[in-house]
Amino acid sequence: MASRLVLVLGGVRSGKSAFAERLAGDLGQKILYVATGVAFDAEMVERIRRHRESRPADWSTLEEPLELVERVAEHLKEGHPFGGVLIDSLDLWVANLILEHEQETKEAAEARVAAVAQSLLDVIQRSMASFVLVSSEVGNSLVPSDPLGRRFQDIMGLVNQRAAAAAEQVYVVVAGIPAIIKP
Repeated sequence: MASRLVLVLGGVRSGKSAFAERLAGDLGQKILYVATGVAFDAEMVERIRRHRESRPADWSTLEEPLELVERVAEHLKEGHPFGGVLIDSLDLWVANLILEHEQETKEAAEARVAAVAQSLLDVIQRSMASFVLVSSEVGNSLVPSDPLGRRFQDIMGLVNQRAAAAAEQVYVVVAGIPAIIKP
């Protein structure tokens, strides 16, 4: 049986994480919260702290910035206790993947990230758990002035499109207000 997949998109500070947490909590099952952020400066340390404090204490947390597919698959082996998985966020994960191989050509980075994103969608499809994925909507942003920023925006847009195509439901959150855009 395939899992249920919900994608929650929004801009920075749109309220997408809080909304995704409510959706996951409404599943009424044991939740695995997968965090992809890296605390590389004081501001990010504070963001991660706030996110940790906002989660219910009975949720399990997996912090994985790069090997997301492998680690989620490990946690979802037969007999796992999780009925739901919340991944927050795809955009930080993709940024980490791009930065890990910053010297690649744009084409190579796009192919590599697309392949690993498809692997994640395959793991989700094979799982019995329900998934809520959080990601930043990059299509409404300004085109970045630097090549690395444009690379991220282009690749992230493709990853979001693939996740949205695979999702049963897609929401966009603006100013804390969620709107369903699929179905």
